Amino acid sequence: MTREQYILATQQNSLPRTEHPQFYPVGIYGWRKRCLYFFVLLLLVTMIVNLAMTVWILKVMNFTVDGMGNLRVTKKGIRLEGISEFLLPLYVKEIHSRKDSPLVLQSDRNVTVNARNHMGQLTGQLTVGADAVEAQCKRFEVRASGGGKVLFSADEDEIVIGADRLKVTGTEGAVFGHSVETPHIRAEPSQDLKLESPTRSLVMEAPRGVQVNAAAGDLKATCRKELHLQSTEGEIFLNADTIRLGNLPVGSFSSSSSPSSSAPRQTIYELCVCPNGKLYLSPAGAGSTCQSSSNICLWS
Repeated sequence: MTREQYILATQQNSLPRTEHPQFYPVGIYGWRKRCLYFFVLLLLVTMIVNLAMTVWILKVMNFTVDGMGNLRVTKKGIRLEGISEFLLPLYVKEIHSRKDSPLVLQSDRNVTVNARNHMGQLTGQLTVGADAVEAQCKRFEVRASGGGKVLFSADEDEIVIGADRLKVTGTEGAVFGHSVETPHIRAEPSQDLKLESPTRSLVMEAPRGVQVNAAAGDLKATCRKELHLQSTEGEIFLNADTIRLGNLPVGSFSSSSSPSSSAPRQTIYELCVCPNGKLYLSPAGAGSTCQSSSNICLWS
């Protein structure tokens, strides 16, 4: 044994020894440990419930890589299949249906389509309700299938009908509150054309003339009071094989009336025709000029 080992051995033997050594525990014990386990268990239960709810929502909403349920997200936009309900306003740029099915917009009350400008102001509105279809805009147009010809247009100033023919099939016809401008009025084949004003007058005006033609029937003009034929600058020309004036009163002329008779003497005239077609009145009797070979046309 060396000297150093001996000194160390004697020093260790000389140190006092304790009978009961003290230990200091390291860690969480008691109620703290139980609370920690409880919080860990609660966190684990919460994570399991959240995971189960997420899986359930994904299954119910039919989430896929392309979209959700009937809603599919494509490169061209959003594709919606089946029946869908929108509880709040829908803002889209274009709405298209599939090529083999129509597009149906349905509502319990009405369907309203609004158009706004960049400032949010309302510029056009189309409302389809239970009682009426209303359109509010500056100009309303209905075009042909080709998209070129305007069939119907309406604005604040006028209403234009661009169809080749306007057909009214109602039993009461068409009622106009004011004037109507048209170059041609024609009835259907084998049908009568009737222009009537029940409580007011009916006026037909044209700067270059008004022509009334019945190609295969009669032309009748009936009135309750007077019928006036007036020409301010020209003449009234009646061209027919026979001109008949019916229901005219027939008078009698007697040359044997006594001068002393108290009854007023009534002068009776005859309606005569000149060779040029003009009419004049001539006193009836022996001196009548209607039978003369050289008739003189008198105008007063």
